[in-house]
Amino acid sequence: MKLNEIKDNEGSRKGRMRVGRGIGSGKGKTAGRGQKGQKSREGVSINGFEGGQMPLHMRIPKRGFNNPFAKDYAEVNLGQLQKLIEAGVLKGDATIDHAALKAAGVARGGKNGVRVLAKGAFSSKLTFRVAGVSASARAAIEAAGGSIEVIEVVPAAEKAAAKKGKTLAAKKAARA
Repeated sequence: MKLNEIKDNEGSRKGRMRVGRGIGSGKGKTAGRGQKGQKSREGVSINGFEGGQMPLHMRIPKRGFNNPFAKDYAEVNLGQLQKLIEAGVLKGDATIDHAALKAAGVARGGKNGVRVLAKGAFSSKLTFRVAGVSASARAAIEAAGGSIEVIEVVPAAEKAAAKKGKTLAAKKAARA
């Protein structure tokens, strides 16, 4: 066996079918797509269409509700924070905010900021600057001698929309 004699096993790789190349190929004329119509054309996808019958995804009963106005918070537990402080990842003298928690790898996501929850033991005196805090977490932080500042976080998309709205209002005022 030499390097130039190496080849795949017989039948391990199949060549692609060249369609629409004459009657002798067996895949000429309609290229294996049957006759005329929507599905014989290129770029047509009709997934879920059942010929006018009510599609399955519409026949199945629906449950629940998806609130479009729900806030998206990155939730962080006090027990997690205590472990990070003991490990030296978070500094006890600094203000704990979304950026610090993101850098520590605790707060993932959270377009509307961070919400602190009370799961786990907590004993560090910390200053928090977060978007939300549960009542029991607030009690635990204050019992440990810490303080909390609750802020309103406005996502970048909302800021852009608000800015766009202001410019349109300014233009309308200038015309009047």
